[in-house]
Amino acid sequence: MNPEIKKILVPIDFSDYSKNAFRYSIEFCKCFESEIILIYVIEPVVYPPDFSMGQIAFPTVDMQMDKRALEELEKLAKSEIPAGQKIRTIVKTGKPFIEIIDTAVEEDVDLIIISSHGHSGVQHIIFGSTAEKVVRKASCPVLTVRDPVKGFSYKDAK
Repeated sequence: MNPEIKKILVPIDFSDYSKNAFRYSIEFCKCFESEIILIYVIEPVVYPPDFSMGQIAFPTVDMQMDKRALEELEKLAKSEIPAGQKIRTIVKTGKPFIEIIDTAVEEDVDLIIISSHGHSGVQHIIFGSTAEKVVRKASCPVLTVRDPVKGFSYKDAK
């Protein structure tokens, strides 16, 4: 029995690591004729409270960030995706690992391909790893990609 992988979710944070995981996912999708769903998650900015008025929110800034993120996702997709490849872009606001997991369920994805930045030491203890949390909590298989990917050249991917 061959696995059917119709939808692949690829989180992007615009780092070189995530862009390389995206390029890898394009080649992966060719094998299964899958649709790529690119997701970018904006972490909400916590504004310090003004003790007389409570926390301050700036909804226009959030809307501008959403619009800019969507433009950047579409620009990245246009520059990397070969003709005929099915792709969609999604921008969400929240904790990245939660939004990635929730989107995987909402979109009924078959696989998540996510980059692993390879943080270690104090940085990993303080911040944890989005990829690690996605691997632990996702309801579908997760493929983590760490640079360099054995047997894969990003120069040849286009």
